Amino acid sequence: FFFSPQEVVSEESEEESNGVNLMEFSDEILLHILSYVPCTDLVLNVRRTCRKLATLCLDKSLTHTVLLQKDYKVNKDKVKQLMRDIGKEIYQLNMAGCYWLPSSTVDHVTRCKNLVKLNLSGCHVTSLRLSKMLSTLQHLRSLAIDVNPGFDASQLSSECKATLSRVSELKQTLYTPSYGVVPCCTSLEKLLLYFEILDRSREGFMLSGQLMVGESNVPHYQNLRIFYARLAPGYVNQEVVRLYLAVLSDRTPENLHAFLISAPGSFAETGATKNLLDSMARNVRLDALQLPKAWINGSGLLQHLKFNNPFYFSFSRCTLSGGHLIQRVINGGKDLKSLTSLNLSGCIHCLAPESLFRKAEDDIDSSILESLVVSCCNLRHLNLSAAHHHSSESIGNHLCQLLSRLKHLLSLALPVCSITDVAASVEKPPTTPNLVPQTFGRKVRIGIQTYPRNLGDQANQKIESSVFWALMGSLRFLETLEIIGSSFSSAMPRNEPAIRNSLPPCVRAQSVGDSEVAAISQLTYLQSLTLAQLPNILTGSGLVNIGLQCQHLRTLSLANLGMMGKVVYMSALMDMLKHCKCLRDLRLEQPYFCAGAQFFQALSHCSSLQRLCIVSRSGTLQSDAVMSFMANCLEVIMCHMFMGESLTVCKNLQQSIVRSFQAERPALNVVIFPLLHEDLTEVIRDVPMRHLDEITLFKSRVAEEPPNLWW
Repeated sequence: FFFSPQEVVSEESEEESNGVNLMEFSDEILLHILSYVPCTDLVLNVRRTCRKLATLCLDKSLTHTVLLQKDYKVNKDKVKQLMRDIGKEIYQLNMAGCYWLPSSTVDHVTRCKNLVKLNLSGCHVTSLRLSKMLSTLQHLRSLAIDVNPGFDASQLSSECKATLSRVSELKQTLYTPSYGVVPCCTSLEKLLLYFEILDRSREGFMLSGQLMVGESNVPHYQNLRIFYARLAPGYVNQEVVRLYLAVLSDRTPENLHAFLISAPGSFAETGATKNLLDSMARNVRLDALQLPKAWINGSGLLQHLKFNNPFYFSFSRCTLSGGHLIQRVINGGKDLKSLTSLNLSGCIHCLAPESLFRKAEDDIDSSILESLVVSCCNLRHLNLSAAHHHSSESIGNHLCQLLSRLKHLLSLALPVCSITDVAASVEKPPTTPNLVPQTFGRKVRIGIQTYPRNLGDQANQKIESSVFWALMGSLRFLETLEIIGSSFSSAMPRNEPAIRNSLPPCVRAQSVGDSEVAAISQLTYLQSLTLAQLPNILTGSGLVNIGLQCQHLRTLSLANLGMMGKVVYMSALMDMLKHCKCLRDLRLEQPYFCAGAQFFQALSHCSSLQRLCIVSRSGTLQSDAVMSFMANCLEVIMCHMFMGESLTVCKNLQQSIVRSFQAERPALNVVIFPLLHEDLTEVIRDVPMRHLDEITLFKSRVAEEPPNLWW
């Protein structure tokens, strides 16, 4: 969004001839319009167009909070000028994920003397620079930083520590074993910790979870209200988080009301953590809870914990049964109207009365789901993915029918096998989506669209009476939807080699395909869509419906649709992309994907696209097409491709893109690398955390964290 003086003059002349002048609007309306313009454009460009805009662009409502976290065009010089012009007017500054800015950029933050909230997550900040900056920010109360190798708390000045002593909210991302600045923050009320420490150094040495010498200071948790820790895979992260928890186990804060630990894999309970949980059960009443699965499985912990007005629960990957969920958490429906976010991802028995003799594929108990829906009627975010939730043949008790009562839902994640009509899954013989047909069928001409043209009629005939169609029709305000196969796993996990073979889809999911995808087009306000392991995709015709109807779609992730031996939905995908004018993030994961000229020509219609990630075992790419796409789509700042091409082809293309576009796009991040190469994990570790966490790595994101955990 950019105004030039010439454009304003020409627009004013044209509007005056039509009897309308933009500058005649009230200040309130103009301020509302200007609130959609990036702050850098407002201050550095728009305010230079005329006197009225010069005044409005410096209004406190526009300069109080400055968000640079996804302003990919901002550079060091723009930040410097911005701080010079309005530094004293800024009270909240968000520079999270500005990985492309040099570390010296944060020196200019010292001009913001009145800062109350500052987010520097993902920025390069040394101990000395942090000390110099914080020494001048006496009003700071909220801080987010990274702690990288080489961080030395002894370099923090007394003035810096004085500022930290007044900070009540701290978000700290750790890339090295350290307490960071936590011991200096003696007034902490909210502590968010992200552990991203690798088990091995770049040289291959095993790392230790012990803190460095001089970092034995004890954190101050006496005023803590919210404790959140998210661990990346690895034993070092587990060792370090235990050191943070040790203080909590000695004395649990009386005002603690949210305790959340997100840990993948196995994170064993110890004597110290057991003492902590026992103390919590005796002394606090919680509003939000998330614990590692080993801390909940087989224990009576939930029976003893007390809850006040809970707004978030996560029992992800726990073996908690539906009976225990109803008895110990829902408590007959009492005090659960406040619950707005619930994560039951991977909780395979959560909709069954008991788990002792139950198979994961057995039908769910609809009465448990009904109790959940009735008790938690104000849910806005619900995750039921990574499990087999099979409905019985009982009329009116299908999972989709029960979920349609949750009228406030904004985000929803479901397994593919849960959305199929029971009759359809029984009558339809299973297909073999993982195999290329062996018969000599009729050849299909390349370039000719093979999906039906009357998409609306086809969808109406097939699924207007289906339970999934009805569910989509009842959740008209849904913004995020994930439909993920219960056995799906991405070919590119975090710290391991690429997965070469995928598990077959659930038998109940075999009938889910184009017609179900078409039903999603009813979601007019849909902004984010994830579809993974839908085996019965034959043409992808439903994707075109979504492209036409879901005009607010910003994020699209498609993985393993239809047969694995060929990309059967390519024609439909290309037609869909021509209509996705608001699409910003696209992630495609499909074996044998051909990223050629036709695909990139269609993708070039996505004028708002910023990030592209393609993961394809045995996939191919056309270098000239990629270069042409990057030249046409000026907003693209991230291009990640993990294909089947040779290392030489990948390196040459990556270097060409960087050499051609890096100067114009300071935030440009390009990674093109063979998917099955042994050094893939080394390449992944250099990807900025913002891209890695938000798009490159596949995961379910619905109810992953409590809503509004950080600004």
